[in-house]
Amino acid sequence: MGQDVKILRPDGGLCEAYFSPAQDGQAAIVLLQEWWGLNDQIRAQADRYAVAGFHTLVPDLYHGRRAHDADEAKHLMDHLDFPAATDQDVAAAVSYLRSLGYRVGVSGFCMGGALSVAAAVRLPVEAVVCFYGWPPRSWIDPADIAIPFQGHFAQKDAWITPAWVDEIEAAMHAAGRQAEIFRYEAEHAFCNESRPEVYDAILASLALARTQEFFRRHLCP
Repeated sequence: MGQDVKILRPDGGLCEAYFSPAQDGQAAIVLLQEWWGLNDQIRAQADRYAVAGFHTLVPDLYHGRRAHDADEAKHLMDHLDFPAATDQDVAAAVSYLRSLGYRVGVSGFCMGGALSVAAAVRLPVEAVVCFYGWPPRSWIDPADIAIPFQGHFAQKDAWITPAWVDEIEAAMHAAGRQAEIFRYEAEHAFCNESRPEVYDAILASLALARTQEFFRRHLCP
């Protein structure tokens, strides 16, 4: 459905990306990968958003590398420069979509969720939806998120724990920020259909519907 494109980074370099255009509409989403890389699963997620009416672009944050198991995925994520990925690759994706005349939101899963939070603070986007990820508080303060924000978190998540989510929500509300936080009785990565051991089709469908409604509300004129 989509196609591979090359997008220009602020530093003049190129980043490969997967672009899945919608049939019409002026809203667009930068979709950010899990720690596995730009694989078939995240491409399929982009295609779903395109069918729903959102032009969707997935920058390749690993620049051609893909993980085939959890150890390799962890290695790739641990060696990713998160600020550079945000300020160069994600910024390139935002700029590319803006150059086409679209209002832009950002969403991501796990590692991509953390980077979507960073984008909410560091990049010129209209709205952000985060799935079960968050950057260190030493880097991004949730009180600094000044744009519409929606978060989807798993109650059985050992990484982004329910207590951590409570702290995030409290910090945002204390700062007077707009935050919609949803909690699911599910495991981390419950939206990833390629992982049957944690995937929950019903909750994933609910989260996707909430995400699309949120983006329509904040991106569609």
